[in-house]
Amino acid sequence: MTRPREDTSTMRALQGLENNSSSVRLQAALALGTAPAPEFIGKLIERCASEPEFSVREMLTWALTRHAASMTVPLLLDEVGSGCAQARSQALHTLSKIGDRRAWPAITPALLSDPDDEVARSAWRAAVVLVPEGQEPELAVALATQLGRGERETQLSLSRALIALGEVMLPALGAATTALDPRVRAHAIATERLWRDPNAGFECAIEEAKRMVALGGAGQEGQ
Repeated sequence: MTRPREDTSTMRALQGLENNSSSVRLQAALALGTAPAPEFIGKLIERCASEPEFSVREMLTWALTRHAASMTVPLLLDEVGSGCAQARSQALHTLSKIGDRRAWPAITPALLSDPDDEVARSAWRAAVVLVPEGQEPELAVALATQLGRGERETQLSLSRALIALGEVMLPALGAATTALDPRVRAHAIATERLWRDPNAGFECAIEEAKRMVALGGAGQEGQ
């Protein structure tokens, strides 16, 4: 007897994802995640690619994590290959939240070095979560190739990803402290400092590292 009412609520929630009001879209994503159903997955993923509001995108990701990974992961992997940067970024972000390691093969070197900073940052975070046991050193080497890239927020994301790998990342990081590029050296030195002292602020760490590099310290010792 209640089925028509439920169908109406579902249709209202699906339509709400397209509403001009971000608060309505947020509530719609919440509703679809609260009562997950296979028919919602495609629409949720589609909306991830175009949703402009961060809070709504986070709710869309949460809603997707409420669905069976066996149904969401294959569709998200399709999105990882999308020509739309936001679609790639959100798919990677959602895969990192689901944590299903079957998605690991999709984390390619091309994604880890994606020209779009948001996509690359999402790929770094997903890689750290999904990397199979024993492959952390290889991932650390791949991540280290991105040292010196971007502005502070991007650099901090990479430092956090490397640190999350644990001690296995130290050889790759140490090698980067002797790189020819001063931005790479400074970023590597700052990341080492954060590894030793997690309470050190990244802004202070990077500025100190830049001064050390300018004075010929730290990384120069290994040359």
